[in-house]
Amino acid sequence: MPLDRRAFLSIASSLGIGVTSGLFPGALYALAAEPAAAGETEPKLRPVTPEMLEAAAALAGVTIAPEQRQLMLEGLNSQRDSYGEIRALHLPNSVAPALVFHPLPPGASLHTDRQPARFSRVTGEAAAPAKLEELAFLPVLELADLVRRKKVTSVALTEMYLDRLRRYDPLLRFVVTLCEERALNQAREADADLAKGHYRGPLHGLPWGAKDLLAVKGYPTTWGAGGFEHQQIDEDATVVQRLDAAGAVLIAKLTLGALAMGDVWFGGRTRNPWNPKQGSSGSSAGPASATAAGCVAFSIGSETLGSISSPSTRCGVTGLRPTFGFVPRTGAMALSWSMDKLGPICRGVEDCAVVLSAIYGPDQKDQSVQPAAFVWNAEQDWRSLRVGYLESAFAEPKATPDEQGGKEASAPLTEQEQKAAARRTAERSAADARRRYDHTYDVAALAKLRSMGVHLVPVELPKLPYEAMLPLLTAEAAAAFDDLTMTGRDKLLTAQGPYDWPNSFRVARFYPAVEYIQANRARTLVIAQLSRLFETVDVIVAPSGGEQLLATNLSGHPAVIVPNGLRGDDAPQGPRVDTGEDDSIGGPGTPVSLTFLAGHYQDARALLLARAYQQATGFEKKHPHLDV
Repeated sequence: MPLDRRAFLSIASSLGIGVTSGLFPGALYALAAEPAAAGETEPKLRPVTPEMLEAAAALAGVTIAPEQRQLMLEGLNSQRDSYGEIRALHLPNSVAPALVFHPLPPGASLHTDRQPARFSRVTGEAAAPAKLEELAFLPVLELADLVRRKKVTSVALTEMYLDRLRRYDPLLRFVVTLCEERALNQAREADADLAKGHYRGPLHGLPWGAKDLLAVKGYPTTWGAGGFEHQQIDEDATVVQRLDAAGAVLIAKLTLGALAMGDVWFGGRTRNPWNPKQGSSGSSAGPASATAAGCVAFSIGSETLGSISSPSTRCGVTGLRPTFGFVPRTGAMALSWSMDKLGPICRGVEDCAVVLSAIYGPDQKDQSVQPAAFVWNAEQDWRSLRVGYLESAFAEPKATPDEQGGKEASAPLTEQEQKAAARRTAERSAADARRRYDHTYDVAALAKLRSMGVHLVPVELPKLPYEAMLPLLTAEAAAAFDDLTMTGRDKLLTAQGPYDWPNSFRVARFYPAVEYIQANRARTLVIAQLSRLFETVDVIVAPSGGEQLLATNLSGHPAVIVPNGLRGDDAPQGPRVDTGEDDSIGGPGTPVSLTFLAGHYQDARALLLARAYQQATGFEKKHPHLDV
């Protein structure tokens, strides 16, 4: 339903707000609107009245005297009329706000001296195996060595990965569009260049997959969303252009949860290769699942709030969420202009360093991108890094409080209420058991780091109201997809629950502009205080979920997410139904992860320590056995 007066008053009623006693100024547009006439998409607007203003003030939590309300009417009606003039511009998703977010605190300096990356040397001289699929799970540098030495052709690799994508897509649902013609043309070009002695570097000839929010000329860019299945954007995203220039071969556009939320897209739910009964988490659902299943050499995902971290954890792959402003987002779907980041999802840490080296840096279009240098030297001694750990985040998990307990004890329960209470208790106990089990992996990670000679310094996140700043994301997302809400096309999206985008966009329309600015001012404190933390340590080790995920996405700091082992046969079973609301639903044989954080544009430091941890553990070498 379009956001008309009837729908708005229905929402108000559900909140216990009367027609004359409860909505705030941002809602005046809806309250003053009559339903759109037949053949029209915009509702007809009525003048704002004192009664509407009284209702709006109540929900905003402000007191406005009757005489003050009368004074405001002319200004409010004029302001409200301006909305339509802006909407008449029909701003596409690609148009960013004039205000550009930069995460650096005052006084911070950037290292801008670009130097050639120094990657690890692959010393093996092995030939390609007789069965090419044995290469499916090799890391980037090992595949690159085979291609460089002409032991395997790009065309052969491309055909092998295309075959795997076709074979496992019916099970895992990770492909939106195969780019077969483009891929084979690129692969043939890569082989021809190599034959002429023109080698473009370690991504030359390697097949990769793009999250389907990256524009690719000549192919649909669906954003994973119903209503956009046939959308075509007549450009290649900057990241796609840069990977083309590096010689990489784009073979598929991979799934994302609709408009970058979760793992449910218009074609179904993308699955976890370790346990296909579970979703892959999201929103970089397809990139994580396809990489984990050995169906691409690497992939590109995006994160606004966990969209690289969560599926990397669920699927047991290595993800890099770069510093905000390191990688240009030109040609990528905008969800939140001040929080969106593009980054690689790979099998190993140094794979991520290879890919970031190819895609970072200004493109003169995305104004958020800084001229900071990414300097990777695999020979650098990681032992010189000062390492902290989030002490309280590694503490023994506490039992989840029973938020319904007081209500249930206050009056006798019906039989149905008793069953519901028992079900909540069982679900709460099961979730607590999973957290306690997974905590042993966190503790073991700290012990392993100490055994490597790492001196771990306890640190804590600044005490700030991070969750109260979350409406920044949804307000920007609602603006990015304003047309969906205002025309009622949001009903085409697959997911329609209380926490899915259609409802979140409607709720976000009632977030006052003043509060948006106040939350951004609070975000300045987050950036400043977290940045001071990285003056005392170079890298912070943290569990992959929890408060740090929100804090560092708000602050724009980088994160490297690495596999941290597989749950054993003694692991608590996951819930019978994966609702997509819990990223750590567990179950025997499924992966857990660990996160390494660093200062702004110090991504190489987090990668360096994460790589040392991978070399000491080898968890990234494990992969699912899909044919068993």
